[in-house]
Amino acid sequence: MATKLSWQATANELIAGSVGGAAQVLVGHPLDTVKTRAQIAPKGMFKGPMDIIAQTVRKEGFFALYKGMASPLLERLFHPIHSSRYQRPLWLVPWLEQPMLYLLARVRIFAGPVSPLVFIWIAVEMFKVRMQGQYGGAQDKHLSAVAKEMWNQWGFRKGVMRGYWVTLAREIPAYAGFYTAYEFSKRKFASIYGSELPVWALLASGSTGGIAYWLSCYPLDVIKSRIQLRQTPPVGTPVQYIAHEAKTVLAESGLKGLFSGLTPSLIRSIPAAASTFAAFEITREYLAEFTGV
Repeated sequence: MATKLSWQATANELIAGSVGGAAQVLVGHPLDTVKTRAQIAPKGMFKGPMDIIAQTVRKEGFFALYKGMASPLLERLFHPIHSSRYQRPLWLVPWLEQPMLYLLARVRIFAGPVSPLVFIWIAVEMFKVRMQGQYGGAQDKHLSAVAKEMWNQWGFRKGVMRGYWVTLAREIPAYAGFYTAYEFSKRKFASIYGSELPVWALLASGSTGGIAYWLSCYPLDVIKSRIQLRQTPPVGTPVQYIAHEAKTVLAESGLKGLFSGLTPSLIRSIPAAASTFAAFEITREYLAEFTGV
């Protein structure tokens, strides 16, 4: 009976994680599109984040801000451990709750560079960027056409997995920053309010973690987006092509170019944290009442 109840509780949290992840994408994706376009748009196309929003809505319609949302939305729905990162995203592996192991797990060191989940997540990132890099022209393609084109022209490694190493390189400091800031904030609040933190303190901790995530992964996020949008695969070793792309950005836009899109990313952290936490908690409470677990 205890085992049955344990699996029911696990199922509840998996479903709640999926709902929380979906909410995060739905709320945060417009600003993610603004961020990506700031990173990859031809020089002079936009004057800044507000101009990206204005031009996108005027020329392509409001829902153009949701371009590329399908792939990350599906990933969050079917990868709830990743989605519910503001809660206890590794409740399936309780022994990882020691702070250092918990951190290492979240930067995907345990997943390793050959994990099937890593393949899915990197393909999601690549397809998202390529969809967001379409500006409403007659040549714009649907997600299925983009996926087919990348597979047919370049295959798995150079097409679907384009940007593999730079994406992994981005995630290590990003999640290290996220969990360091998140745990630090939670512990500071806990020292004042006790172990049962008020909702606003958890939201503030999640937002702090989100801000630290983006501050930690720049400028690698800019380089990743540009590499994934390239017409041809990068050449050379990962270190070589990452360095080459960084030099290209510096030559085109100066130091400022390496931090393109950072402002909308930081702003996005607040509603993303709030929506994820709220959707996760509401869904989990409903399921607990419905199932009795």
